Amino acid sequence: EVQLVESGGGLVQAGGSLRLSCAASGFTFDDYAIGWFRQAPGKEREGVSCMSDSDGSTYYADSVKGRFTISRDNAKNTVFLQMNSLKPEDTAVYYCAVADELPPFPLRRSWYDYWGQGTQVTVSS
Repeated sequence: EVQLVESGGGLVQAGGSLRLSCAASGFTFDDYAIGWFRQAPGKEREGVSCMSDSDGSTYYADSVKGRFTISRDNAKNTVFLQMNSLKPEDTAVYYCAVADELPPFPLRRSWYDYWGQGTQVTVSS
């Protein structure tokens, strides 16, 4: 059974940092591309970042470029999202997701097969 479990969310002041983790099990982790998505109240779920399964290519939404960094530890079946210089507009539930190959549109949620339950990130002004 595929499982993705996010952690690391919380309440932080604007300008602060958080590091999200997503622990994966039930599949061959290093064969999958990994994505982070977020959903704010009343808004569509949007892609934040993605890392490929093969060459480590990374992709970021324009809104987080230069502030967020995705990484993965294949030995620990874990993907991370380091979030710096957080803004109130980053407030959302953050989800990790996996796709069995790098999607042609890496930040489009429809390409992803499995999802975690999400972790809340709240940035106060």
